[in-house]
Amino acid sequence: MNASASATWKTVWTDAGCASELVDGGAGLRTLIPGPGGEVCAFVVRYEGQNFAYLNRCAHVPVELDWLEGAFFDDTGHFLVCATHGAMYEPKTGLCVDGPCRGRSLEALDCRIDNGRVQVRRQQRSAHA
Repeated sequence: MNASASATWKTVWTDAGCASELVDGGAGLRTLIPGPGGEVCAFVVRYEGQNFAYLNRCAHVPVELDWLEGAFFDDTGHFLVCATHGAMYEPKTGLCVDGPCRGRSLEALDCRIDNGRVQVRRQQRSAHA
């Protein structure tokens, strides 16, 4: 892949759905975003009134987190949980605080609301990253 194509997939905003569908500490939204080898799954959740977006990939083994579509939170509504391994992540940071990947993090995405729609994209990294 050439440098221009690589830059493009990292900067494209992708519509994830209606912002009103996000439930604080509850149901999230799934979407597919462009990646270097094709589309990859991402998700958005609302926690303490803020929206957070991540690649839908456990930091332990690259499997999707949700046990039912859009179900990312544990029963308390305070942690994101991997249905496969039970790894628990802080919703605000994506940091794994319990489980086999403790100390590692989910890949955070940029997230914004535009005309009531949630949009996500891969975060910008410097040319030296």
